[in-house]
Amino acid sequence: VSERVSGLARLIRTNALAALENVALWHERDISHSSVERVIFPDSTIAVDYMLYLMGNLIQNLQVFPKRMMHNLKLNRGMIFSQALMLRMVQEGITREDAYALVQGCAMRVWDEGIDLLDSVLENDKITKLVNEDKIREIFDYNYYTRNIEKIFKRLGL
Repeated sequence: VSERVSGLARLIRTNALAALENVALWHERDISHSSVERVIFPDSTIAVDYMLYLMGNLIQNLQVFPKRMMHNLKLNRGMIFSQALMLRMVQEGITREDAYALVQGCAMRVWDEGIDLLDSVLENDKITKLVNEDKIREIFDYNYYTRNIEKIFKRLGL
């Protein structure tokens, strides 16, 4: 269902582009824009209505399994934190290329040795001299990425 909605969203964006191309014709005597509008307006509103129906059903019947989600996240052994670590290293003053090379080296150990990225990073003296252990552990904290959930739900009225 979500793939269908995603595909229809591309169609809607394409129709929006056609509508934007019509803007240039508003002050012309040309009425070629009307043929486009006769197609994109009804098609778009029908498609959006259908998309809302699909998403309503999807969300209403959505089943969430937090333990399974966490299990799936942990399958990559912390690799999802590699970009945040690299960006932090750049903030500390090294080039992006050097940060990338250091993190990539640690990541290769994850796959070669079956260890977690956090362990690999904490064993790398070049990284720990640049970013202290407490900051590294903060980067590898899943809660950082969910810290605004309550604010978002409140804003949505949930």
